[in-house]
Amino acid sequence: MVTRRSALESLAAGPLGAAITAALPAAAAGTKPPVNHAVGPEGERRADLGNGWYRNPIMPGDYADPSILKDGDDYYMTHSSFDAAPGLIIWHSRDLVNWRPIGPALEKPLGTVFAVDIAKHNGRYFIYIPFMKAPWSADLPSFANIYVIHADSMAGPWSDPIDLKIGGLIDPGHVVGEDGKRYLYLSGVNRVALADDGLSTIGPVEPVYDGWHYPDEWITEGYSLEGPKLFRRGEWFYLVSAVGGTGGPATSHMVIIARSKSARGPWVNCPHNPIVRTRSDKEAWWSRGHATMVEGPKGAWYMVYHGYEKDYRSLGRQTLLEPLAWGADGWPRALGGDLSLAMPMPTGRAGEPGGFTRSDDFTQPAFGTRWSFYGAAPGELHRAKVGANSSGQGVLTLEAKGTGPADCSPLTQTVGDHAYEISVIVDVEQGAQGGLLLFYDDRLFLGMGIDGQKMTSWRGGRASYWQEPAPKVSKLHLKIVNDRQIVTFYYSVDGKNWTRHGVRSEVSGYQANTVDDLASLRPALYASGKGAVRFMDYRFRAMG
Repeated sequence: MVTRRSALESLAAGPLGAAITAALPAAAAGTKPPVNHAVGPEGERRADLGNGWYRNPIMPGDYADPSILKDGDDYYMTHSSFDAAPGLIIWHSRDLVNWRPIGPALEKPLGTVFAVDIAKHNGRYFIYIPFMKAPWSADLPSFANIYVIHADSMAGPWSDPIDLKIGGLIDPGHVVGEDGKRYLYLSGVNRVALADDGLSTIGPVEPVYDGWHYPDEWITEGYSLEGPKLFRRGEWFYLVSAVGGTGGPATSHMVIIARSKSARGPWVNCPHNPIVRTRSDKEAWWSRGHATMVEGPKGAWYMVYHGYEKDYRSLGRQTLLEPLAWGADGWPRALGGDLSLAMPMPTGRAGEPGGFTRSDDFTQPAFGTRWSFYGAAPGELHRAKVGANSSGQGVLTLEAKGTGPADCSPLTQTVGDHAYEISVIVDVEQGAQGGLLLFYDDRLFLGMGIDGQKMTSWRGGRASYWQEPAPKVSKLHLKIVNDRQIVTFYYSVDGKNWTRHGVRSEVSGYQANTVDDLASLRPALYASGKGAVRFMDYRFRAMG
């Protein structure tokens, strides 16, 4: 029988020989990887299979552009948080597979947050952030602006954002050169020198690397040289980049690498670029790219990057972990092969489960982890209050805003399962409308809202032609089931006897290639109009 490890060992029998074999982690001897994912307390899929094996994704759901820092035995990771506020969840791990949230590093985003980089220098932590200009961020001078925040601990508190006065570029990547000087690489690929404290720039931003150019007949979204991540290994500095475009066809995004003996270049491309590429839409993971390379807990090396799951672009770009090996020529080779198969844990054993539950009784705040506002200006948190009512039941009271889901900054949460159901009790004040959604962005969403007089059905980002004959009440139980892209709505007066909504939806088109926005379809609570909406007993359950 061919096991995951034997497949990797067969690969090792080729030209790379002992270098690859030595890079393989010691998986639990004699064990077989389970066929399916492990499941968590709410039925959600988990990467750690519990017997020394893991299965991608390590972070199910829309966790794009991973940036990872090895700090002794600890690993820290964060992702693009885009229009979420609070933003930039910091995750901690000891094994690269099980990740526990520490909390948000960015309470008040200044704009839409694109791909960041985490760094540590002289005992201090830094996150370099591109803020894209949003409708509410009038003070940002350019459409893209690089800032930095810093802290004594990854748990914070983090400083307010400091403007590095770099405009028009994204995707910062920090490196300390052989001269001890600090540099920031940027999309393009461009470079600028940093002051010793990392909080300002020295000199101009200059183009320094033209990338590796794939054959013109390859089917991609566009060239788009981006995502520079740098590290030093031995005498070489390595520059890992992404090309091909992160959306578009399944074969778009890819990982390339170059190296130099100086952090300032010149850069020489790897002779077997690209390191990673989806070659067919028959593969399990599409548009794989934006990689960080990191040494694992037992000395083996890995790539952490994102990709779309086949047929589930609506889940966004999920975080993947792939082993790599170093050849005698000093260049890395990817070892993952078919990423739908299980692989040995980097530690060779099961770890402590991470993550967090998505159900919420609203007795304690969970903003920045379980919930975040969409497209919210700084200070949006004042709209939300949680706590027990006079009966001892937890309640989220959300101040109403705007005219509907598109402009009310709904509360959203990230999910990563193919099938799940969500439910909540909604109680609206006069003048307010509130409800339960599956929300992609302000142009694309679906769900139900009530205002005490009628139910409004939302589909395709607008009120549906179908007006559901729901009861005229101010308090109603709402439920949405997303069963592998088929979405059904339900409502109930008592939470026991449910009425199915008259219209179902197919939502595979709720994704980036439809609206040109890198996001995911995710549960949301909204409150629009005047007054407030109260939410109680939010429940999430994955259905396998």
